[in-house]
Amino acid sequence: MASARPYDAAAVDGKDAPTRPLAIPSPTVHPATTNDAGDEEARRWRSAQYLRRRRCALWCCGCCATTVVVLGIVILVLALTVFKVKDPELTMNRVTLEGIDGDLGTARHPVSVNATLTADVSIRNPNVASFRFARSETDFYYAGETVGVAYAPDGEVGADRTVRMNVTLDVLADRISPNVNATDLIFGQDYNLTSYTEITGRVNVLGIYKRDLDIKMNCSITLEMGAFTTVQSKTTNCVANVS
Repeated sequence: MASARPYDAAAVDGKDAPTRPLAIPSPTVHPATTNDAGDEEARRWRSAQYLRRRRCALWCCGCCATTVVVLGIVILVLALTVFKVKDPELTMNRVTLEGIDGDLGTARHPVSVNATLTADVSIRNPNVASFRFARSETDFYYAGETVGVAYAPDGEVGADRTVRMNVTLDVLADRISPNVNATDLIFGQDYNLTSYTEITGRVNVLGIYKRDLDIKMNCSITLEMGAFTTVQSKTTNCVANVS
């Protein structure tokens, strides 16, 4: 025969009570650490450095561009003004006849005249660089005939300087005598000579810009001769052409 169990009121009450869910652990919340603040500060520093480098690069590029533009303008201005090659000036200052000697000639040329002609020539160089020129030649004509040829040595004219040269030649008596008579030598007479001078040279500006020059000059000279004395030119008119 089965034995009777004691009455458990707590068990009966437990069946009727609602079921309680199991406790679920909540996620752990950690407070902000100092590492996150350091990363943010590092990002800000890197951003500031980038902006600083960018500003420096832009400033350097701007300075370089400005310098190039200024140098270009300066070079252009100098090339058009100071360093521009100007034409040298060639001038026949005066012509002198010395040692005039007249003798009785032949029946065809009653008077024989010998003389030494000296021409005073100057070259002015207006450039900032020197002008080097080669050996030059000057031809003198009377009545369409060549009465003498003078040669001048090569040389150099400094920057903004003027050089004077004396070229001397013996007049060819056989070509001037037919046009001279004794009356002209005694009482005086004007004689018109013409001359042609050609000089070639070069202007070298700082070894960068070089220009070859060819100077040609034609002159009309009036001499007043008389009494077998030294005679200087009465008038001298010259026209020079530079190419």
